[in-house]
Amino acid sequence: MLKKISSTFNEYPQSFKVLAAATFIDRVGGTMIQPFYSLYIAQKFGVNMTTIGLLFGIWAISGVVGNMLGGALTDKIGRKTMLVAGLVLSATSAILMGIVNNLMAFALISTVVGLLSDIAGPARGAMTTDMLPAEKRAEGFGIIRVVGNLAWIVGPALGGLLATKSYMLVFICDAVASIITALIVIWKIPETKPQATEEAEKETLLQTFKGYSQVTSDKLFMAYVIISMLLIFVYSQMYSTLSVYLNQQHAIPAKGYGWLMSMNAILVVLFQFSVTRSTKKKPPMHMMALATLLYGIGFSMIGFVDQYWMFMVAMAIITLGEMVHIPTSSGLIANLAPEDKRGRYNAFANLSWGVPNIFSTFFAGLVMDNLNPNLVWTIAGIICLVTLFGYLLMNQHVQKRLEPITQE
Repeated sequence: MLKKISSTFNEYPQSFKVLAAATFIDRVGGTMIQPFYSLYIAQKFGVNMTTIGLLFGIWAISGVVGNMLGGALTDKIGRKTMLVAGLVLSATSAILMGIVNNLMAFALISTVVGLLSDIAGPARGAMTTDMLPAEKRAEGFGIIRVVGNLAWIVGPALGGLLATKSYMLVFICDAVASIITALIVIWKIPETKPQATEEAEKETLLQTFKGYSQVTSDKLFMAYVIISMLLIFVYSQMYSTLSVYLNQQHAIPAKGYGWLMSMNAILVVLFQFSVTRSTKKKPPMHMMALATLLYGIGFSMIGFVDQYWMFMVAMAIITLGEMVHIPTSSGLIANLAPEDKRGRYNAFANLSWGVPNIFSTFFAGLVMDNLNPNLVWTIAGIICLVTLFGYLLMNQHVQKRLEPITQE
């Protein structure tokens, strides 16, 4: 397996390898705290799941704004600058999150943090797209997922152990990882933004923002983003609602949830290359439908089982869905985006993650606090079924759009 990973990795340019290594360092820090945000807020401020959902919603709204700002700036001033800015802001936000002791102040900081720290999101996707030819993009994004999930093997388990002593230690480690990553990007990764046309060089920042109108006029791309919002509405429950649900309904502690997340990461590291190489030449909408089916089965199971080993089975099914879904989706977005608008297309693609996060935790919290908590996972299965049919309806149109790239 290691030989296979090394062989695949060596097929890619040096700058991409450095980006992958930097991603690993950054994600180790992020995964130490990310799975425990809900538990941290619940324990520190003594609030219910509905309130936690509102905080996640505020964070997500500001993140959507920051993401759109970052998309335009990525196309205007470059990928590297935006990536470094995002990492520095992420480090600052981590420390602030750990210091604040007042719920209202925490909500205010969340708003600012969401706005500023998400400006680097489109730059990451655009930089990866710039570095790789069309036929290697899906697998390249798969590699980024593998190194990110290597971090998930270490991060949640270590974060869970540190959190039992002090959450502040976890926030500090996250900040240090972000700063180290920023230094690597500054010293080792060149700017990848393609040479702009003379017309684009003269374009003002306001005109760059107006370029979003060309993205919204791409009906096929917008349909894909909107349908994907339903899928992410379900998927995001794994990182917000699930930890609280397992703790409150099944008395599974933070450490137990952390091991589930680490298991998820181990499976990705072991099997992502094989899954991506099996799926990358198949119709992307068929693969998205398959991923949605797997999500529907896995998330629905959570509401019907009560043994820890069965939660592990559910997580394994969800993980297989992830391994099909995320590289396929990232490669499709990269190939649909015109070269001069990759930042803005990535920004809009990120809306399929940002917009659901505004509502998903809040609505799940309402159900958990006022109805049967198991109903969250039944609803998740129904949403996946609707999404699956949406992807299948898009298949013919997507295949026609990608035909020139496939022929090339």
